[in-house]
This record gives sequence, C-alpha cells and structure tokens, in this order.
Amino acid sequence: MTHKIHPKIYRIGETKDWESKGFYEKNFAKLLREDYEIRTLLREVLREMSVERIEIERSMDEVGVLIYSARPGLIIGRGGEGVKILKEKLEKKLKSVSGGEEKRVRLEIKEVKDPWLSAPLAAQDIARQLEKRLPYRKVVKQALHKIAMHKEVEGVRIQVGGRLNGIEIARNEYFQEGKLKRATIRGNIDYGFEMARCPFGAIGIKVYIYKGEVF
Repeated sequence: MTHKIHPKIYRIGETKDWESKGFYEKNFAKLLREDYEIRTLLREVLREMSVERIEIERSMDEVGVLIYSARPGLIIGRGGEGVKILKEKLEKKLKSVSGGEEKRVRLEIKEVKDPWLSAPLAAQDIARQLEKRLPYRKVVKQALHKIAMHKEVEGVRIQVGGRLNGIEIARNEYFQEGKLKRATIRGNIDYGFEMARCPFGAIGIKVYIYKGEVF
C-alpha cells in the first residue's frame, strides 16, 4: 500500500517554501488550528474570486494574511470596502477560535498576472467548466493548450478522475504535453488540486506545470 502525500512537501527547502511563517514554538496546536480556520473561511468566502494561495505571516502582535488572486479588484471592492469586511470577519473568527483573545489582522491582496501559469487557478477553471456539464475532454484539452503555449512552461499534465461525463463507472484519465520530471527534487513543478461538484458526483482535477529545474 502506498502512502500518498502532497507533492509539494518533497520540495520544501529546495524550490518551495512554507505557506505559514512566524512564531509557532509556543501553543503550536492552537496556532495551527487558527491557520486552518483562516484558510477555510477565506476559501468559502472567496470561492469565485480565483484565489491561488493564502500565506500567513505571524509576528508578536499581529497576523498577516496575504491573498494571491487573479481577480484582486473583486476582493478589494469599491473604495476598499471588501477588504474591510473581510478583515472584520477574520478578526471575529480568530476571536472565537482563540477563546476570546483579540488579534489584529493585516490583510494584503496580491495579483496573479497570468492565471494559466498557476496550477491551482487552472484546476479551478477546469472545475467550474465541468460543473456546467461541459465535455471533460474538450475542457481539459483547451486548458492544456492554454498552459503549454507559454514559453516558461516545459511540460504540463492534467489528470481527472471520477464519473466522467456522468458514466456509471468512475475512472481516471490524464492528458500530458511536453516533459514532466516529477521525481526530480530540483524540478520546479507547480501543483494544483480542485474538486468539481457535479450532479452525478465529485470529479477530482490535478494539474502539474513543469517550469524547468532550479539549481
């Protein structure tokens, strides 16, 4: 039996870095739960706003939350109203999780200029189209072409699994273009996973984008 873990964990310290940073020595379990609740809340609230990743930076007196999105204007809102509401929700959530302790939240929104160079955003786009019941082969091949046309990309692989097109027996299929050195630790591979909630069941989407080696 194999034990599957997130592909990024192999590359921590080599080509990837942690998405949570700061002082975690004391009350590690409590702070870890706070990070989980922050990410869960933001994923729910910003589900349709193309969020690539959420980074958390902790200092002694505040919690910094960095949101990378391809549609930052929707999150910021008119006159920064969206950021203000989101910040209030985060502070309220942290207060309830930490047992009444108030914590100051610093919220930053950063733009992802090209969503097709980001594996998580590509997976989200495929999932949205599959939820509209579009043919999976057409959707995946279009996404594969859009990603592979970038000069930074040396290889791409998209894998889908589940009741594809609503058939009774679930199966896995993958589409690949170019090379993909998944076993090389110095390989700069961007990985994204998303789940499409279709009427006939869930379909998992995995996207691997290979951008060469980092020396």
